[in-house]
Amino acid sequence: MMIKKILPLLALWMTTGAQAQVDTAAKASKPKIDLSGRSNDHFMIQLGALNWSGKPDTLTTAGFSKSLNIYLMLDFPFKTNPKLSMGFGPGIASDQIVFSKTHVGIKDNTTAIQFTDQSDTNHFKKTKMSTVYLEAPLEFRYSADPLTGKGLKLAFGLKIGTLMTAHTRNVKYEDKDNKTINDYVMKESSKRFFNKNRVSVMARVGLGHISVYGSYQLTALFKDGLGPVVKPFSVGITLSGL
Repeated sequence: MMIKKILPLLALWMTTGAQAQVDTAAKASKPKIDLSGRSNDHFMIQLGALNWSGKPDTLTTAGFSKSLNIYLMLDFPFKTNPKLSMGFGPGIASDQIVFSKTHVGIKDNTTAIQFTDQSDTNHFKKTKMSTVYLEAPLEFRYSADPLTGKGLKLAFGLKIGTLMTAHTRNVKYEDKDNKTINDYVMKESSKRFFNKNRVSVMARVGLGHISVYGSYQLTALFKDGLGPVVKPFSVGITLSGL
């Protein structure tokens, strides 16, 4: 009777042990993905065309307004899926929007920044208003081939920035008939009218080290009541690598 009781227990133990060995062998035979040499897109350069949403019709922009961003990113792949990762890091982001025959009162002693059409009087031919931010993107990333960094890549997330400087650059002083009065450059700098911080949403898609990106600022460029309620956005090319 004792043997009859022991035999089923012994058979169950042997079956469980054999299954455990199979599972252990399967795990041991599963190849581990070595991500030590993967292309993590640590370094990113973005060049895009810039515009403002909510821009009043009275503002006359001209030429190529642009954004230029440079980021140094850390990349943290998911242990459960190496094709997915989170990217984070600091960078410098600059926006340059160009106006024609418009006085941009960045340093004027006014209650709000003024954009004054001066086409019918003496004026600067071109005025470029620039803002520079210390910025940190936070990206959720997908890479079809994480080992080589080639193939389809997707990313979306947020960018949080703080304003470092804001200035204008005015070139070639002309009369109302567009004749040059004085060919010189005048620069003015002030952050008084601008929001000190900004939050933007962004996304990019591409192949390998080249992708197309889009960015939209959620916060207004100017402080409440100190300027038009405009929000910069840009679309352009991202070069990434390392």
